[in-house]
Amino acid sequence: MNTKEQMHRQDLERLKLLRYMDDDFMTVCLADNIEGVELILRIVLEREDITVKSVRTQESLKNLQGRSAILDVYAVDNTGKAYDIEIQRSDKGTGAKRARHNSSLLDSHILKLGADTKDMPDSYVIFITENDVMKGNQPIYPVEKYVTISENKVLFNDGSHILYVNGKYRGNDEIGKLMHDFSCTEPEDMNFEALAQKARYFKKDEKGVAAMCKMMEDMRNEATRDKLKEKAILMLKNGKISLDEIQTFFSELSNEEIEEVKAEVMQLA
Repeated sequence: MNTKEQMHRQDLERLKLLRYMDDDFMTVCLADNIEGVELILRIVLEREDITVKSVRTQESLKNLQGRSAILDVYAVDNTGKAYDIEIQRSDKGTGAKRARHNSSLLDSHILKLGADTKDMPDSYVIFITENDVMKGNQPIYPVEKYVTISENKVLFNDGSHILYVNGKYRGNDEIGKLMHDFSCTEPEDMNFEALAQKARYFKKDEKGVAAMCKMMEDMRNEATRDKLKEKAILMLKNGKISLDEIQTFFSELSNEEIEEVKAEVMQLA
């Protein structure tokens, strides 16, 4: 068995273990899956009136300084409200500043040019975490802003909402069933068909399995090229090669990638 065949077999074994709690798998399963995204939002927000108009996965949003964040799932409903659904398996990625950053990016993109801020739709940043990061044994932790007036706290009501969903929760209710499905590797064991159908396609259907294997191969190749670019940048910074020698030492990189390396080094200079 050659190396490529071995990698393909490993991909097939890895595919069996993938869950919605793995962000790459979730984004594939929710791409254009309006029914699935509506289901998640309706359960998490406890609202039946949400009608999703559009869904985009791995959406890159930038602020005025050019700093960007790639949102796992970016959805907009029929009233203009924007939703960012993020999967976080590691507790390190669940910090308050991360939530604030994502929330600010959503706000900057939903306010249309020339529109009055009073007409800005609500935005929701939803972190679905593998662990109970808040450690309160609750299924959901809403984060809201309050104004302190004397001894009273009044909801600021600026339309910006942040929620943390506890992926460990397994209560016998809708959110408990949803978190079960997010951690489920077998589509037939899932509660919600809107989620199971996509998982079944990418795990069981020949075309779906081929698409997932191709994606995993592309991710490996991208990681390899990222390492090459990092190595090239390090060698340039340390003066081991010149800008004109990049092509010679890193012939595996495309012209576009070489220009990216040069731009990065010039920016650091």
